[in-house]
Amino acid sequence: MHDPSASLKERLETLGREFQIAVMEATLRDDPEHVEALEVLGHLYTQDGRHRQGLEVDRRLARLRPEEPLVHYNLACSLALCGDPDGALKALKRSMALGYRDLEHMARDPDLATLRDLPEFRRLLEGRKEA
Repeated sequence: MHDPSASLKERLETLGREFQIAVMEATLRDDPEHVEALEVLGHLYTQDGRHRQGLEVDRRLARLRPEEPLVHYNLACSLALCGDPDGALKALKRSMALGYRDLEHMARDPDLATLRDLPEFRRLLEGRKEA
């Protein structure tokens, strides 16, 4: 049986995300370097399929937090989603050099799906497991 409320539920989720995006964007107009707002906004943009906007947010975060492994991991995800595998691999290497260690997540992260068949991605996972 078709759930008639399914489309309503989807619309409510979308409205909730749009509202959250608007709040984060307003926060950033007041404080362009508000790291937590940038982190939330980047995630929301990606959830909403706005990968280019998410990438710009992740680039801003990388400038603000150049030594944060998770920032570079998220940048890698955005680059992969935007069709830049070389940039994504470079950001993953930086993330790992800074201490990112969740290789199981990295191996199955849907944002990195376009990298899975690349030999360099597989070597990155395998080389790090041995380290």
